[in-house]
Amino acid sequence: MSSLEKIRQERLKKLKELEKLGQTAYTSFNQKKQPISKIRNLKGETVYTAGRIYSKRGHGKLIFADLKDETAKIQLMFKLDTAGQKVFKILQLVDIGDIVYVKGKVGESLRGEISIIVEDFKVLTKSLRPLPEKWHGLKDVEERYRRRYVDLLVNDEVKEIFLKRTKVVQLLRKYLDKEGFIEVETPILQTIYGGATAKPFITHHNALDIDLYLRISDELYLKRLIVGGFEKVYEIGKDFRNEGMSRVHNPEFTMIEFYWAYADYNKLMEFTEKLLSQIAKDITGSYKVSYQGTVYDLTPPWPRVSYTKLFKDEIDLDLSKIKTEEKLLEVIKKRNLLAKDELEIGYANLVDKIYKKHLRPNIKGPVFLIDHPTELKPLAKRKEDNPDLVASFQVLIGGEEYVNAYNELNDPIDQKNRWLQEEEAGERGAEEHQVLDEDYITALEYGMPPTAGWGLGVDRFTAFLTDQPTIKDVILFPTLRPENNE
Repeated sequence: MSSLEKIRQERLKKLKELEKLGQTAYTSFNQKKQPISKIRNLKGETVYTAGRIYSKRGHGKLIFADLKDETAKIQLMFKLDTAGQKVFKILQLVDIGDIVYVKGKVGESLRGEISIIVEDFKVLTKSLRPLPEKWHGLKDVEERYRRRYVDLLVNDEVKEIFLKRTKVVQLLRKYLDKEGFIEVETPILQTIYGGATAKPFITHHNALDIDLYLRISDELYLKRLIVGGFEKVYEIGKDFRNEGMSRVHNPEFTMIEFYWAYADYNKLMEFTEKLLSQIAKDITGSYKVSYQGTVYDLTPPWPRVSYTKLFKDEIDLDLSKIKTEEKLLEVIKKRNLLAKDELEIGYANLVDKIYKKHLRPNIKGPVFLIDHPTELKPLAKRKEDNPDLVASFQVLIGGEEYVNAYNELNDPIDQKNRWLQEEEAGERGAEEHQVLDEDYITALEYGMPPTAGWGLGVDRFTAFLTDQPTIKDVILFPTLRPENNE
């Protein structure tokens, strides 16, 4: 029998002993509970609270324990003459991790520590497994993700990260609501996936006998609402992409997208730098954010760098003169820009691969990378002064993308032609490509006003603000391989 199982068996015996003393070890709760954080300021008053036992020490007629709830921790002082013989009998059967109810008067120990001098005490929930003292180090990292409930119990700093994540989402809502945006909900199950270039998850609806996709983006439905007369809409929700995993990718992730009618990407850039820098200051106290040993200054304004100019300046590749997949492949092979196993089908996929390998990792930021080649953004509107480029931007910080935004393509003919080109790449073997959505084309034919759209990865932005090396550290329950599946 393992040492853990021995402990569990011992605690099961204690549970039965508690029942003999008239204690229901998994009881309901309908009594008064005061937050421990407030109790600490109520010296001399009788208080009522509940929480989890984190330590127990002492013997004989004086025993101490530490009680913790969501708000704070406080010492419990058990005196035989105050608590009584029955409480002391119960106390002998209490283990670290048990959840208990306490009534007593707030006072001080001889060492001056604020304490509850216990008068009444009851076990509410018996813990059958011991709490680890501390989980840390790489050897425990996957176990921490897998048993997040234990991670939160023993690591206060982890709980603080998720409280900050909640605040990030609250602030995004606050500032968009203040700007006049309407929060909406759009379908997660979709008959046609769209809004991004990504591989979807597929499921099946039995009653309708149809395959459905988990959404990869909120974009196309939100833009349908712009067609329908809303001028400012946003959604915060889960998206799902059946792609590889990395420190910045999880199969399900949280996105916030908004769409703003009668605005363009220049207006969105001004709004973006003000929005994200203010949230950074609200969370960290400064526009300067330290992330993984490097300080990034988010003070507006942020520089704007042309995507095609970046290629020309950094690797001497003029995309305005290399417009076909065949010609680009010649350059790639001649200059050894990509290995053979890195080659992909489609001009846009090849350009993106070069960018992610040779250019993006070297961009410190924050910076707006603007005006991408049209082939890279099938949903973005062409620039009027140069139809080979689209009016688009990405926000880059520390070599990673945080925001993707552009003027929305509202020409139904151009949109359909671009989707047909995407599907042609898919027929040639491109694993990730966009697909034609005829209903969305119909919506555009009713007329969508000039609109600019914007998307932010909430997980990635939160990891940046809380200095976490991977988004798994800011997702409560990240996707993991099952324990019994090697």
